[in-house]
Amino acid sequence: MNIGIVCYPTFGGSGVLATELGKALSEKGHNIHFITYQQPVRLGGFHTNIFYHEVRVPTYPLFDYPPYETALASTMVDVILNNNLDILHVHYAIPHASAAYMARQILLKQGIEIPVITTLHGTDITLVGRDKTYSPVVTFSMNESAALTAVSKNLRDETYKNFKIEREIEVIYNFVDAKRFNKKALTPFRQVIAPNGERILLHASNFRKVKRVDDVMRIFEIVNAKVPSKLLLVGDGPERSTVEAMCRESDACKDIRFLGRQEEMEDILAVSDLFILPSEYESFGLVALEAMAAEVPVISTNAGGLPEINIDGVTGFTSKVGDVQSMANHTLKIFSDPVLFENLKKNALAQAQKFDIDNIVPQYENLYRRVLEEKSTTVAVK
Repeated sequence: MNIGIVCYPTFGGSGVLATELGKALSEKGHNIHFITYQQPVRLGGFHTNIFYHEVRVPTYPLFDYPPYETALASTMVDVILNNNLDILHVHYAIPHASAAYMARQILLKQGIEIPVITTLHGTDITLVGRDKTYSPVVTFSMNESAALTAVSKNLRDETYKNFKIEREIEVIYNFVDAKRFNKKALTPFRQVIAPNGERILLHASNFRKVKRVDDVMRIFEIVNAKVPSKLLLVGDGPERSTVEAMCRESDACKDIRFLGRQEEMEDILAVSDLFILPSEYESFGLVALEAMAAEVPVISTNAGGLPEINIDGVTGFTSKVGDVQSMANHTLKIFSDPVLFENLKKNALAQAQKFDIDNIVPQYENLYRRVLEEKSTTVAVK
């Protein structure tokens, strides 16, 4: 199949999932065309059947805000026409689903029908999409998609709750390449970070308020006061300066490292003992799943779709949003009980393997085939 994938090219879960999906599909012989404003961060190296099409948005004095959605729709039309795409898969509803609808209408005028699949990832539904400024367009675009998927049951239910959806939302979970993340730690790397055998805690995110990175700091301060530890903070974003200021005022600052954005998370996870994700909301929590694949137990909130992957007391522990003390207590409990620690590590890997790429990608392939069959049937009837 010739498949177009539209996504944000950033470190966020939607962009990572879309990119990894495209790479996996290309390895199975499909031709993948990424359409976005810059090359996706996870799209490294050369792939013979992966193509990247940049969306260029001209700037004019007339526009205070360049019309990205219009440029995106035009680029979609161009790519579909010149590469004979069979299907268009857009990740994150805003503005990709509405731009895809516009492109589809343009192509219909030329006698070309391109099915659009929309995958919902989280804040496009739970935060931005619910805003009255966007809600009518988001609702319409979702209902006009040939198929609609969500990355967790929680996100599916939230979508039904907050939008008038006229079609079924199919749950296709996020996935992880378990073999990629399940690797041995580089001993010299760990010794540099924790030269005296300290425990290594890890958090990775885009440093937005919803991630509650300040809670990570508070959890670490409690833990570090009782168990010598190091904290690695991976990522960047609007809250980083606030968290850095907190660090400078903390007695634990010498034990905290800001690593910035990192593409090769598997090496960092391999030396980590525990992953902390105290988010106010996660539709799924892909980075937590990657941690589990590396046999790293997870301390998280019980918000959104997190309980669907991080099973309380089995793969780690969950707590209410903002309950820093509970999350710190769970961390200390793990570090004080070697048997529990080992069991959590084994269970985390077993749980991650349920979401392995080899189990999930075929679900998308089956969806593509089903949508194309429905299109053929519709055309035949006409």
